[in-house]
Amino acid sequence: MKHVAPGGSAQFENTLKVSVWRSDTDGYQTFLVPQQDSQTVLDIVTWIQQNDDPTLSYRFACRVGMCGSCAMMVNGEPRWTCRTHVSKVTQNGGLEIAPLRNLPVIKDLVVDMDPFFDKWVAAEGVFEPSLTRNDPIEVADPTTVQRQQADAAIECINCAVCYAACDSVAADPDYLGPAALNRAWSLVNDVRDAGGGPRLDAISGAGGCQNCHSMGSCAQYCPNDLNPTASIAGLKWETAKSWMKQGWLKW
Repeated sequence: MKHVAPGGSAQFENTLKVSVWRSDTDGYQTFLVPQQDSQTVLDIVTWIQQNDDPTLSYRFACRVGMCGSCAMMVNGEPRWTCRTHVSKVTQNGGLEIAPLRNLPVIKDLVVDMDPFFDKWVAAEGVFEPSLTRNDPIEVADPTTVQRQQADAAIECINCAVCYAACDSVAADPDYLGPAALNRAWSLVNDVRDAGGGPRLDAISGAGGCQNCHSMGSCAQYCPNDLNPTASIAGLKWETAKSWMKQGWLKW
């Protein structure tokens, strides 16, 4: 572990010991960062980059909890760093910040999101319209159970926090993961979508919904309070019904 004695924090009375993962050493580098009121973990990372080490790489965009791009591991747990207040997560007077788990590291705190989105595509997570632009617009009835189940799953913003939290992904790299399967569930329940058959085939195959162990980490850590575990349970039931129907037709 490399330690840094930053001059930038010398004028502050109260400092925080922060260990940050650095990809060039495959280890943690420790910084002393001034403590401030209402400070977020993203504020900490930004201060280090602006005052101590401009080579530190990390990803962020909106800073207000809308985009999810600033997700990192904070003391071993996946979080949006822009909405995580330091005072609520500090342990023993310090912080440990690392890149999201289960994804390849590009540099420092920046991960490659391609595997995450590749699984989204593999789960047939793309809307397939049942009508053309020349047809009247089909209205989805918000009072139906199907529409309510779809609505409960549509607020995912692809931050990959659930993916990083998932032990099933860690154990099986082929597992599609909670975000992709949650998206599939929203489309299964969308009456306007026509991709149901191929989608059920995709999410019932190798790496599909049956690989979920229902541990619930995805629901526990989702910043938008979604419940991918419930969505995946729904997919398990739908795939089981599809298998039984196919078996009956063959019989």
